[in-house]
Amino acid sequence: MAILEVRDLSRSFGGLQAVFNVSFTVKNGSIKALIGPNGAGKTTLFNLISGFLKPDTGSVLFNNQKIHGLKPYQVAGKGLSRTFQHIKLFHKMTVLENIMIGRHIHSKAEFISGMFNLPWTQREEKAIRERSLEILNFLGLSEMADAEATSLAYGQQRIAELARALACEPKLLLLDEPAAGLNMRETAEMAKLIARIRDMGITVLIVEHDMSLVMNISDEIIVLSYGQKIADDIPLAIQKNSEVIRVYLGEEDA
Repeated sequence: MAILEVRDLSRSFGGLQAVFNVSFTVKNGSIKALIGPNGAGKTTLFNLISGFLKPDTGSVLFNNQKIHGLKPYQVAGKGLSRTFQHIKLFHKMTVLENIMIGRHIHSKAEFISGMFNLPWTQREEKAIRERSLEILNFLGLSEMADAEATSLAYGQQRIAELARALACEPKLLLLDEPAAGLNMRETAEMAKLIARIRDMGITVLIVEHDMSLVMNISDEIIVLSYGQKIADDIPLAIQKNSEVIRVYLGEEDA
């Protein structure tokens, strides 16, 4: 059963067609990878799905509800959260505070009640803090909870951003190049974390250039080239697909 349906999605910037007529589904409880050469339209597609861009044409359905055209916080509120290709942690805030920000999307407290620090808002804030600590513990980052987020090593910052996305309690998690800049050991650890997240019942859609990671953890892979879908299949079939090989290696080498 599909948790995400992308139907005939297109987006252009001036004369550049970044995404053209792309359709695919993501099965509930699966890991699906989105791959393609630089400039293939992968991040643009992520931005269209998560509400950071509006499509020119086409639709995005999440749990059978149309979400294209919604604002990012509205998309997140429905259970779809994401990370970014470039780390976007808040400076001058601790790791825990960064994670709690992600959790506040489920907060019922408004400005006035928060300003007066009413008893029920205190209880809610305590619950947010406790759940955020649980997520950090799950990801092996609890010892760094009180450290300034941007003081962490690069690989730890990647995990902290992942933790913030999980704090939104997503049903579908979009990961934009989570292994970018990581060494081999860190990449292997990231792969294990993503698999554990899927085992928790969270569906994952991932953009990634590390083919070893993609092939090891993905149930299905979709391939983009110049904004168009050229393949959508299981990893073994993608490895043998002549068009995918041509796109990655070039006509002569293929």
